[in-house]
Amino acid sequence: MRTIDWDDEKGVVKLIDQTLLPVTYTIVDCSHLDELIDAIKRLKVRGAPALGVAGAFGVVLACMHVHTETELDAEIERLIHARPTAINLSFGVERALQATIHGRTMHEKVRFALEEAKRIAEEDVLVNRKIGEYGSELLDDGDVVLTHCNAGRLACVDWGTALGVVRTAIEQGKRIEVIACETRPLNQGSRLTTWELLQDKIPVTLITDSMGAAVMRDGKVDMVLVGADRVVKEGIFNKIGTYMHAVVAKAHQIPFYVAAPLSSFDIKRSYKEVVIEERSPDELLFCGEKQIAPLDVKVYNPAFDFTPFELIDAVITEKGVVRPPDLNIHT
Repeated sequence: MRTIDWDDEKGVVKLIDQTLLPVTYTIVDCSHLDELIDAIKRLKVRGAPALGVAGAFGVVLACMHVHTETELDAEIERLIHARPTAINLSFGVERALQATIHGRTMHEKVRFALEEAKRIAEEDVLVNRKIGEYGSELLDDGDVVLTHCNAGRLACVDWGTALGVVRTAIEQGKRIEVIACETRPLNQGSRLTTWELLQDKIPVTLITDSMGAAVMRDGKVDMVLVGADRVVKEGIFNKIGTYMHAVVAKAHQIPFYVAAPLSSFDIKRSYKEVVIEERSPDELLFCGEKQIAPLDVKVYNPAFDFTPFELIDAVITEKGVVRPPDLNIHT
């Protein structure tokens, strides 16, 4: 199934619980906004494009269980702040909320919000396909791509952004291999990226995050390709560790590309204005249920980092491949 979708029969949001992968594939139903917000915070659903769709469906759930505009406003505020860094969440919320103005009753608002949310979900698949088409032109037969975190179908409704580029290239007959970094501390690379690539029989090799520099120095990587949670006027925010790979790629003259839909663009905003989400210390203190560090050690656990355009060769969007000088990054 799709990573996130609406179940018309049950009237619920259904999504893949990504915290259980790769061991268990489970579909979770969210019938109330509290359940969806919890799924967002706990990363049952994650990835900027998927969060945009989750936000839109969240508006539907909110409209289903409130009686006044004041109550709706309060629920929307909670939803928007479930995760602060990726702009797609608020993008999806705002689009679905805008659609509700056509409804005079909450029942009508539900209908208009749901129509818009479904439209956003369909657009996401089409957008990812277009990103794949443009991005695949940058890949040559036999290339090895290093990626960080998960920017595949699990981060979107379907197909994926960075991994969508790989999928499209392979669909065109090119032989492409992927090196996936584990992406500590929650291992979205080892748990999610490798899982979905193996599902599609795409060759993938797993490495630790600290091996990235060595494999690039040894000539084992032809391109670094990642997604983005937000594109601002000076660069991009993506999963913590992305900046490190960009610096190393620059040092070894390896192309560094970002695949991101225009819904992730916040080009008028500076990186200094973006709140970087800080996660629970437990993500570093424990691996699963096993304690791996002293409980009283000080922990710094940001979920994202900033990579400036100076280190990025281009951003692949549904409108084409955009080079940093064309992004008006100095305005």
